[in-house]
Amino acid sequence: MQLEAIQEMTYLSTGNSVRYRRIMRIFYEEDQKMHGQMHKEEIFEKIKKYSEFSDYTMEQLQSDLDALVNWKNLVAIQDPKRVYTIEEYKNRQYSYSMSEYSVEIEKLTVKLENLFIETGSLSPNYFTRIEQSISNAENVKDLPLNQINEWWKNLQEDFQRLNQNYKDYLREFYSGRADKIMKSMEFVLHKDKLVQYLKDFVQELKIKSMRIESLLKHIPEETEKELLEKIVQSELDIPRNLVESVRFTEDDIRNLTFGRWQEIKNWFISTDSFQSESNRVMDITDRIISNIVHNASLIIQTQNWGISRKDDYKRFISMFADCENIDEAHKLSAYVFGIQHLKHYKVNNDRSTDSINSSTYNEEPMQYALQPHTRTYKPRADKTGFENKSMEKQMQKNQYLEQVEKNKNMVTKYIRNNRLDISDIDECISEDTRTTLLRWISLANMTNSKTASTEFGRKFHLVKKDGQCTLKCTDGDLVMPKYVMEFEEV
Repeated sequence: MQLEAIQEMTYLSTGNSVRYRRIMRIFYEEDQKMHGQMHKEEIFEKIKKYSEFSDYTMEQLQSDLDALVNWKNLVAIQDPKRVYTIEEYKNRQYSYSMSEYSVEIEKLTVKLENLFIETGSLSPNYFTRIEQSISNAENVKDLPLNQINEWWKNLQEDFQRLNQNYKDYLREFYSGRADKIMKSMEFVLHKDKLVQYLKDFVQELKIKSMRIESLLKHIPEETEKELLEKIVQSELDIPRNLVESVRFTEDDIRNLTFGRWQEIKNWFISTDSFQSESNRVMDITDRIISNIVHNASLIIQTQNWGISRKDDYKRFISMFADCENIDEAHKLSAYVFGIQHLKHYKVNNDRSTDSINSSTYNEEPMQYALQPHTRTYKPRADKTGFENKSMEKQMQKNQYLEQVEKNKNMVTKYIRNNRLDISDIDECISEDTRTTLLRWISLANMTNSKTASTEFGRKFHLVKKDGQCTLKCTDGDLVMPKYVMEFEEV
């Protein structure tokens, strides 16, 4: 693979590209008419027919031709038949023709210019021909090389057209231009026809792709390899010019042939690692059909909404005409269009009511202390006393200690012989007791030695038994592992 700059494409983007492209387009059009060689006088006569080249001179043409020859776009051949004087011989009269690269480049520019005029199609005929070609694969390998080559060329041509046409056709649905069209009223008229066209293609694709996939999978590996090798040999038997013979070796042709065959298999056969192109096309087409139906539905809804509102507006206009005075007209306007002049009020204090129908004017007046916006301002500290709350604190402390003692008694009553077996608790315990037990288990599980201390100062070792037990609680049953807490002697 050569990644160097393509010198033959210089004329498309250089300073005088308008002149160069016009000259090359003239050569291309004449080449299509089998008029491959031209002299500068013929070129000058044709280029002067264009109004933008009215001031174009023969000297400029000669300079442009030399540049194109230098870039290998044109091939200059000295023509001794046109030499009539010694001076003409010294000046060397040439005839010019396009190089092979230039023909392909101009063909590409013509295609790009007509890109939005030419549209792809979703013809199912390609599937039929591809299926027929692959079904004859085992018989083709026994034919002469020229017939094998013809079979291979037809298969490649059908596959390339199928691949390119569906891409060109479906690509239009993802462009900005198609997005605008799909949201227009004119699109609704063509919606049913387009959806049916896509559905027919998907239906044919499902049937044919499954058949082709089955045919490809049932071709023996030896037959496939033998056929591809004969295709390579048929390509090598075609006489080629010296340049192509040097450029494409036998290994290049073999890699290209095997690669294109693999592309056909990947198009129809899915594997665990990737989805086949045929399945991907079906998914894309299904999404396009869904988008078409959705857009058409929205357009119809919008149209119906506009019609219904139109009738409403007619009725409102007649009601305005029947208003006796301006006050009634104002009321009807506020009902139809809403309030025209709004004032928004924001308050920081809590409202006296949560009703959304209550107006700000119905609220009680609020007072705000204004402060100067200066850095040096400090609010005045009010001198107030403090309240003695030692009695309340002591009461809260006593309540807390009572609660702690109560929890301690509720839990410690299940400790027998310095052991607390969770599975032995058969009565219904409170939520606080369950929380205390689970907290002790969590503390022990967070250590490597499975030991911890309770909030009452007793150390214990946690042992987990096999199986599970059910701890009955006032708010439900808890299913948990069987744990045993072994406490140290007091």
